[in-house]
Amino acid sequence: MSIWTGKRYWLVGASEGLGRAVAEEMSRRGAHLILSARNAERLAELADSLPGPAEVVPVDIADRASVEAAAAQAGRIDGVVFLAGVYWPQGADKWVASEVEAMCDINFTGAARVVGAVVGDMVARNGGHIVLTGSLSGFRGLPGAIGYAASKAGVMALAESMHCDLRKTGVRVQVANPGFIRTRLTEKNDFSMPFIMDPDQAARIMVDFMETRRFKISFPRLFSLVFRGSQFLPDALYFRLFGA
Repeated sequence: MSIWTGKRYWLVGASEGLGRAVAEEMSRRGAHLILSARNAERLAELADSLPGPAEVVPVDIADRASVEAAAAQAGRIDGVVFLAGVYWPQGADKWVASEVEAMCDINFTGAARVVGAVVGDMVARNGGHIVLTGSLSGFRGLPGAIGYAASKAGVMALAESMHCDLRKTGVRVQVANPGFIRTRLTEKNDFSMPFIMDPDQAARIMVDFMETRRFKISFPRLFSLVFRGSQFLPDALYFRLFGA
């Protein structure tokens, strides 16, 4: 029997891209899913296509009241996977305030809203599973990534702080940091994207990781070494190599 059988997981950002692929992979493995995003019609279509049980709970993660209402509707869950995100490529010299603020508010603060709506119950019953989606772009600041890199760095730091606080409890915290994934968001890029993955491939890696006790995964592994290694470079060398 699958370890997912009978487990209720709330997937936030499940309507397309990596979120949809993760939903499909988890459903195939036996999980009972609560699917959330803003587009109820797209969620309903996904729920109907899945092999396992799925519920639709629309949510606007920019609105704390909406998040809290969705969490209440989802009910008691075994885990939550935060996969929502928005992205517009831009440098500081082409700053679009509405887009930068949306990336920070959805990608990072949205994650905090979702976690805040469920972590108290998990701590109270000393059990639960929280999975956040960071990015290789969150390891250090990158050119042309104003808003996005900062928001993902925030998600990664949030996961680390939570893991520090909860690692000796029954609440398990994990963070997955993918590289480029072929989605509607990466279609906006006009540059070469090394090691780009299809959503299905990335979803299998992510769900396999969720079955482990590890805290963090950064993938594809070879590509991730560039970003992880950059943390050890002196600032002067880093900005010479990576700066625009």
